[in-house]
Amino acid sequence: MNKNTRTNVVKSIVASTVAAVVLLTTAGCAVTRGQESVGAYVDDTAITTAVKARFVENKLVDAVSISVETLKGAVVLSGFAKNMAEKTTAEALARKVDGVRTVKNDILVRP
Repeated sequence: MNKNTRTNVVKSIVASTVAAVVLLTTAGCAVTRGQESVGAYVDDTAITTAVKARFVENKLVDAVSISVETLKGAVVLSGFAKNMAEKTTAEALARKVDGVRTVKNDILVRP
């Protein structure tokens, strides 16, 4: 997969996530287990989207290889990084997003 194709895939993922947020805020949604309210669910989705967007914008982080999950402002990063710099950059970018309370970095560095 060349760089342009990968970039287009990432942009599609981010666009899909943003569309999901819009749909959830306009159509309503069921609160999932562990969430306090629909508002908390939407806030967590917005945080996840913002973190992924920062990954897409940053040349050191491969947004396709790193997953982001958010629950009540606690972000969990998982997946694979090419090196330790990518892993630490991803964590630093996530910590800078508004609404993030904690970041657990479970990203593995490929040998």
